[in-house]
Parts: sequence; structure tokens; C-alpha cells
Amino acid sequence: MAAISFFNNDCIEFMKSKPENYYDLAIADPPYGIGMGASLNVNSKTNFIDKDWDNAIPTDEYFEQLFRVSKNQIIWGGNYFPYLWKNGCKGFICWNKLNHHDNRSDVELAWTSFNKLAKYVEYMWDGNRYGKKGNIQGVGKPTIRIHPTEKPVYLYGWLLQEYAEQGNLILDTHGGSMSIAIACEKLGFDLDVCEIDKDYIDAGKKRFEESKAQTSLF
Repeated sequence: MAAISFFNNDCIEFMKSKPENYYDLAIADPPYGIGMGASLNVNSKTNFIDKDWDNAIPTDEYFEQLFRVSKNQIIWGGNYFPYLWKNGCKGFICWNKLNHHDNRSDVELAWTSFNKLAKYVEYMWDGNRYGKKGNIQGVGKPTIRIHPTEKPVYLYGWLLQEYAEQGNLILDTHGGSMSIAIACEKLGFDLDVCEIDKDYIDAGKKRFEESKAQTSLF
């Protein structure tokens, strides 16, 4: 059984408490600095509350600590972060969200530390927790989205299967809706996940517990 540990704290201070290369793989989705800070109210299907988490990109200190405590990294939004450009990247990941009809980007890019060929994955982002292909989320009616940039559980499952090895310890510094926690639990990866916002971590942990009762169809 996977050990999933949630931490409601500042991820930089958390990482400072860990030794070098403590984690085998960090999978992070930090703020892109593009103003996506309107957050879905977890008690409503339609109302949003304002949050300022996406007003700026992470500091250099964040990346320095992330590189120090993890052996490898996958960082969503890598094209937004100048700190990563100086390191170069052979193994970018392109996620096609199959949402060409709306006002969001058609794709998202992830920077990786892996010396591998670039990868491409398709999975529909349609504002809830469903996609075009089979997933590891179970079945049922669409549920409330608890984070404006929530990524599908399927996407994290794909990342783990492509880039992680069994026995790896995973770090996520920005847990958000906790999609990664659901994927790690279903695929048997131990995870430490940080989230500084109490609204998000409370809602994400509730989502995680509800998911554990579902049968995996991945």
C-alpha cells in the first residue's frame, strides 16, 4: 500500500528540511504567473472566490531547493520559467488537452530532467474529471472541480508509468486538487505532497479519500 503524506505548509521551507536527493522524482505544477487565481468555491458548482496564488512565478530559491532534494524533475509550465532555460531540456513533454474549442491553451509543456526523447500525450481536459481515454479515476457523474488548473489523474498516472520506477519516492510541491495523490495511491507510489492553501488541501484530501473507495479502471 502506498504511503501518501499531505503537508499544509510552505514547500520551500519543507524542502529545506530534507537532505540532498531525498526524493527520486519531483513532479510539480507550480504557478505560471498568468493570473489563474480565481478558485472554484468548494461548496458551490458555480461560484468562484479570488486567490492570488498565480500572480508570480516561483523564485530561484524554489527551483534551487527542488533540484537539491530530488534526483529527477518533471515541471509543468517549464516554458514560463527562465530558471529552467539555462539548464536546457531534451525530454520535454507535450500534453494535448483536446480542447480546441475553448479559450485555454491547446497544449501544456512540461520541462524534464530526463535525457530522453520528447514525449506527447493526449487526454481531454473538459473542466471536470473525465477524458477521451480510459482513466484511473473510477466512474460516475462529473464532480465539482476544486482548482482552476486541475490536471487529470490519468495524466499523472501516465507520467508515473513513463518516468518513475517502482519503489521511487515522489514529491509534489503544489498539490492543488491532489490528482497526483490519487494516481500515486492507485499505482503504488509513496508520495509527499505540499499545499500551502488550506481550502485546497482540505478539499483535495477529501477527494483523495473518496477516490480510495472507487475501483480502478486504469
